Amino acid sequence: MTDFGKTLVMDFWDTLAEMSPYLLFGFFVAGLLSVLVSQRLVERHLGGKGIWPLVKASLFGVPLPLCSCGVIPVSMSLNKHGASKGATIAFLLSTPQTGVDSIFVTYSLLGPVFAVFRPVVAFVTGIVGGVFVNLLERNTKGDRTVRQQCKDECCSSGTIIGKITGGLKYGFVTLPRDIGKAMLVGLIVAAFISALVPDAFFAEALGTGIFAMLVMMVLGIPVYVCATASVPVAAALIMKGVTPGAALIFLMTGPATNAAGLVTVWKALGSRVAIIYLLTVAGCALSAGILLDFIIQSVQIDIISKPGWMLPTAVKYVSAVILLTVLASAVFHRKAR
Repeated sequence: MTDFGKTLVMDFWDTLAEMSPYLLFGFFVAGLLSVLVSQRLVERHLGGKGIWPLVKASLFGVPLPLCSCGVIPVSMSLNKHGASKGATIAFLLSTPQTGVDSIFVTYSLLGPVFAVFRPVVAFVTGIVGGVFVNLLERNTKGDRTVRQQCKDECCSSGTIIGKITGGLKYGFVTLPRDIGKAMLVGLIVAAFISALVPDAFFAEALGTGIFAMLVMMVLGIPVYVCATASVPVAAALIMKGVTPGAALIFLMTGPATNAAGLVTVWKALGSRVAIIYLLTVAGCALSAGILLDFIIQSVQIDIISKPGWMLPTAVKYVSAVILLTVLASAVFHRKAR
């Protein structure tokens, strides 16, 4: 194997080992959430007017491990079950940017500052978008759609054992199946960036100002990037000279938007709501990126500081093997279907 090949494999393995214990724990918590937070409970709290449904929609959305594609049918279901357009957009904005699994991975690779700042920004983005949509609806006499009571399976009850089994299946089968391919691609891309790109390359090529942030936004908005899979890519970009604020913009716009999602929102909720959705993501991402860089420069924070404790190497390696097995099983099972 060539020196480049060895470097590539080592970078891939090091990143995988660093994040795998946290991601596996994130999968477990995601499974618990799927049991404890039912869709019926979510839907019941998102109707009505005012700011409170928007706050609840954003809060519900932040920990849920749904990507920008997976969140679309869920958000449309929320709207069908009685959630206002504002609450629907708040949920649609906050959910794909982060999730319990990506929060743990963010903590492992980017440190506690990013791990806290990212979900807070996702929460605020959801509220901002929801407020603008509610203002639009008020000016256009509101949403007069008559909704029927849901009788789908999502609103049916099940046994406790069935819910626990379903939660574990969701956490370690369904969720890895949804993000497994994107996760592996993200790790490979991060390894290539680490192996190929010289240190400080992006700082020299793009600079450290608003231009670099706009480039990250242009890259992130049209493509599909999973919230969890984007973390190792962002970590690699920071190590090669991208500012934390610019990396945050990529972490926000990539998971929150893609071409297919925008088309769906346009058709289901209307062109004006879709435009508000896109402008909210862009505006909040740019503002958050500028704010994060300002905070880091003012306080002199080590943005990618590691957690305060170090997991044993054996735990990391065993977790990496388990995670690879889970992801590979999910990817190959999906192809075989």
